[in-house]
Amino acid sequence: MKLRLNQEAITDDFFEETRLLGIMAPIKNYQFCWQLNNLLGYNFRLSTDIEVQMMKKGRKYYFSLYHHVEKNSFLNHYIYHNHCNGEYLLPEFRHMDFLWLMKDDVVDDSKCMGLTTSIKSIAGVQLVAELTNEKIKNKGNLVF
Repeated sequence: MKLRLNQEAITDDFFEETRLLGIMAPIKNYQFCWQLNNLLGYNFRLSTDIEVQMMKKGRKYYFSLYHHVEKNSFLNHYIYHNHCNGEYLLPEFRHMDFLWLMKDDVVDDSKCMGLTTSIKSIAGVQLVAELTNEKIKNKGNLVF
């Protein structure tokens, strides 16, 4: 008897209680996170224990991931760099440089809008848009 991992169920479970922002900002990932930390008082750090990798054309691609845990909350913030050597974590959003995932707690519309406004004020940020689950074709690429 073979047991099969239900990828769709894992992905659906991972994306329960999440919000995802796409950010167009052609700046270095560490500079972007540094600016967020200074502006918002967050503590984004490069996550070395969580790594997002993808195999394409017989080659491995590693996408950097930054993590911040909100104080007095279950809310986790993850910032993915959307591209690596010409490949994209979410190819349907190739114009987005960063993907900001808020996970494990409810983020209401007003908090999401406030965050979007703050991100837009950072030098180099050209666009911030919420990416709804229906628009994301390659959701599984974000699961770690």
